[in-house]
Amino acid sequence: MSQSDVNPLEDTTSEAAQAYARERQESIRKFVRTNPDYYIENFDKIGASSRFTATFNFFAGLFGPVWYGARGLWSWALPFLILETLAFVQMARGLFGDLAADARARIESIEGTLELRRQQLAAAIESGSDKVDVYQRTVDSLEANIGGIRAEAEALAAEGPSIALTGLAILLVVKAVQAVVANWALEARFSEWLSDSSVRSGMPVQHIVLSAIFMVLIVSAAMLHYSFPGRFDLLSNFPTDPDIRLTGIQWVEDLIAWLVVNTELFFDLLTGGIRALLDALEVILVQTPWIVIAALIVLLTWLTAGIRTAIYSGAFLAYMGLLGFWEGAMTTLALLGTAACLSIVIGIPLGMFAARRPRFYRFIQPIMDFMQTMPAFVFMVPVIAFFGVGKPAAVIVTMIFGGTPVVRLTVLGLRGVPESVREAAISFGANKWYLLTKVDLPLAAPSIRAGINQTIMLSLAMVVVASLIGAKGLGEDVLEALQYANVGQGILAGFSILFCAMILDRIVQGGRR
Repeated sequence: MSQSDVNPLEDTTSEAAQAYARERQESIRKFVRTNPDYYIENFDKIGASSRFTATFNFFAGLFGPVWYGARGLWSWALPFLILETLAFVQMARGLFGDLAADARARIESIEGTLELRRQQLAAAIESGSDKVDVYQRTVDSLEANIGGIRAEAEALAAEGPSIALTGLAILLVVKAVQAVVANWALEARFSEWLSDSSVRSGMPVQHIVLSAIFMVLIVSAAMLHYSFPGRFDLLSNFPTDPDIRLTGIQWVEDLIAWLVVNTELFFDLLTGGIRALLDALEVILVQTPWIVIAALIVLLTWLTAGIRTAIYSGAFLAYMGLLGFWEGAMTTLALLGTAACLSIVIGIPLGMFAARRPRFYRFIQPIMDFMQTMPAFVFMVPVIAFFGVGKPAAVIVTMIFGGTPVVRLTVLGLRGVPESVREAAISFGANKWYLLTKVDLPLAAPSIRAGINQTIMLSLAMVVVASLIGAKGLGEDVLEALQYANVGQGILAGFSILFCAMILDRIVQGGRR
């Protein structure tokens, strides 16, 4: 074939491929920095297939987690470190560990009892007591137990070589796996580095030293602790002083006492406001004839969620009424309504304020995390100190636990409003109030409504816990069932709480649909 028959397109494609190959090789050199020719060959082999391609990296297998950590592959280094630590611990236990230490401790404990029983037996024989046979059987039994434990200790001591060999086998398997997957994992990191230059490349000396020190400390501490249990107190018990804890307790108590004395008027006013709202809801729900409340709930459910859900709500209300839980359920709804209303009234404006102020939201996020994750029994203690025992304190506890979802989901909904829609409204002359009420809130309404729903559900989950500090209602029935092991009452009252939750959920969810 003559030179004129060569396809120019194929020639151009070949030159582009060669240029790409040279560029890729240069990138690999820049990324690995050490032994680049080896990695170019293996990366090309790995990149040629979409499946896992096995290669062998001797240094990765030899140095293991240190190599992976130095390369920045910590998601691989830590699992391999755990496996290697397990292997080294088994080897150290098998070679140097005192495997029969626990058995000997049990023997020493039994020998003390055996010596006492022998003395009792000798005294009984000397005095001619009728308990000689009893003491003799006890002594024989203890001696037999000691013999069995000694045999067990000898068997454990003989297992040392097999335990060491098991650890060695684990270590060799882990080393082989590390060597096989090293290049594949590093090639994946190289692909990330091509699109994101902030990904660490090479093997800086400081990272090698840091990885080595970290791995050696972890493995050494684990080997010493498990191979020689109880010998190094520093590894078994955190170095502390009981006075530190006592001092911390005293500081907290002094702070709470100071706050109680200096904020008495504020908390009295707050308690009075909560009690007024709670009393108003109890008058409406508890003292109003049951048929009126039931009819209103069924009607509201029908209007928001449909006729089928209204029928279910009527059946749930009938269940609570026929089993004698009506007053407790209405008291629970009053408590829940007070807590939920206050949470919503505070939470939605707070979420609206935080949605456009990232710094403020970052400031309140740890506070909301604390409110949601701290166990309710912990923050009950300061609540009781400030509000005493009773329904206002129960409302505050319920608000702390269930008040954060409405804030988070309000922020999420408002931040999810498309900027293009907001810009269009502003371009047509919308002011801030119009933008908030006609654009942001309507588009964020599903998320806000979900936050209200979650706040109500979490508040209802606190019914039983709140009964511990004086809240009445269905939680008191469940608490009484727990105290007296009354299974039937606890289950029936629990179903009443469930049905209250289902009714409220359908009302809120129905409005969203």
